[in-house]
Amino acid sequence: MKKRCAWPGNNELMLAYHDTEWGTPQTDDNILFEYLLLDSFQAGLSWQIMINKRENFRSAFDDFDAKKISKYSTVKKRSLLNDPGIVRNRLKIEAAVSNAKGFLELQKEFGSFSNYLWSFVDYQPIQNKWKTLKQIPTKTPLSDTISRDLKKRGFNFVGSTIIYAFMQGCGMVNDHTTDCFRYKQVAKKRVKKT
Repeated sequence: MKKRCAWPGNNELMLAYHDTEWGTPQTDDNILFEYLLLDSFQAGLSWQIMINKRENFRSAFDDFDAKKISKYSTVKKRSLLNDPGIVRNRLKIEAAVSNAKGFLELQKEFGSFSNYLWSFVDYQPIQNKWKTLKQIPTKTPLSDTISRDLKKRGFNFVGSTIIYAFMQGCGMVNDHTTDCFRYKQVAKKRVKKT
């Protein structure tokens, strides 16, 4: 039986996410935007809720297409507020639209959102060596820095704790515990400027 991090529990979707995605260095802008959107909606909720609703979010938010989301009308936003398949929160829906606009601006400025993000770690994932779940921080000075920069650029629901969860998901930090089978797999991955 594979040894894993403790947090996925026995939820099938959480296990699949842990085993195939979480902590893998990601440079695809569409996937990075998906993670950012889901993390912003997770604020105050559990990640399991987000994973369970992920496909509903994918459908409701046009496959996480930032260009489409940036142009959402009042009617579309109202329909999202009435969609029981997602987290219905007016401020988070408004943030998704404004964050999509900010995301597109960062793509223009840096050539890709990935370039913007990975420049904070010089394109090298941070390899932590946590033995237990309790050792893993909920935020760091780096997540503070990225959070401040995103807020300065008009992003919302991007507090330091949300950004650290995002950094974990997209592999900027390897926070698999050292006894997890994914720890060494993820540690071998590298990223390149896009």
